[in-house]
Amino acid sequence: MAELGAHLTAASAGDDRPSIFEAVAQDSLMAAVKPALQHLVKVLAESNPGRYGFLWHWFDEIYVLLDLLLQQHYLARCSASFSENFYSLKRIPMGDHGQQPLATAGLPKRQHWKSLLLLVLVPYLKGKLEKLVSSLREEDEYSIHPPSSSWKKRFYRAFLAAYPFVNMTWEGWFLIQQLCYILGKAQHHSPMLRLAGVRLVRLTAEDIQALEEKLAGATSSRTQSIKAQVQSTVRKALGGIAFSLSTGLSVSVFFLQFLDWWYSSENQETIKSLTALPTPPPPVHLDHGAGSALLPKLKTVCPLCRKIRVNATALSTSGFVFCYRCAYGYVKTHQRCPITGYATELQHLVKLYSPES
Repeated sequence: MAELGAHLTAASAGDDRPSIFEAVAQDSLMAAVKPALQHLVKVLAESNPGRYGFLWHWFDEIYVLLDLLLQQHYLARCSASFSENFYSLKRIPMGDHGQQPLATAGLPKRQHWKSLLLLVLVPYLKGKLEKLVSSLREEDEYSIHPPSSSWKKRFYRAFLAAYPFVNMTWEGWFLIQQLCYILGKAQHHSPMLRLAGVRLVRLTAEDIQALEEKLAGATSSRTQSIKAQVQSTVRKALGGIAFSLSTGLSVSVFFLQFLDWWYSSENQETIKSLTALPTPPPPVHLDHGAGSALLPKLKTVCPLCRKIRVNATALSTSGFVFCYRCAYGYVKTHQRCPITGYATELQHLVKLYSPES
């Protein structure tokens, strides 16, 4: 324990090498921003499905495009990602132990594009894989849309059985790398930096001065040719969009982290006690004529298949009850309630159990 504390102190006291606390903090910054933004989009989609439903349906793709623009701007301007620049860090090529290049010089093209892909593409693909695994587990557990052939069924089950071990190996890789970084045995706290061929260092006074001069020079520069003017205008427009996004994130990051904590599972009991309200009346903006046509007269009949319900399941967004298979298939395809049209996800399905069962 004493040796570990000594290594932590030495790492913190280094001239350019960030401490493990700074490195992990900048990693967690973007991880906290996405769930908070996702919750805001979810609230908008549930309040007005017709206008904002597409934002929720394509949230991952919209977010990855904005993230790509943001990270490209910061890598080109500061040799760092948004979160690394937020903590006054920059990236330099591996093996560069001499005179460090200024942050305004940018990374070599190979390291730049590898950094951009690993910053944006890897989290996107990992999130999509987790959603796929969750969907396959749900379908396998309740025998929804069973595979057409036995080999597909075996493949799906083998994939589901292997995924926890693959995920454990992935997370263990990151943990081992962090331990090696703490003990001074590695230059990187994350395998992604190693794959990109870069390492993190702190910004120096020369870096900060160069960044300020570059920003001041960009506003006062004059181009000569029409082609140069067009290129400069496009570059400034993209940079302005990225700068606006980064400024907004910088200002709202603590607010978003507060939202992430407020809606976390640990705080759910507090939220329920503070926000417990009576059951609201039925929505008055619905077309009751069209809605009543969809509802069967018998309460035990599913509104979708018009048969006696099997595995009764309610949608928490509207309160209507269906067969589990009917509700699952409809919500997965349309992302809304069949009766009210409210934006709905698979996680809003709530199975009902009667005393007889």
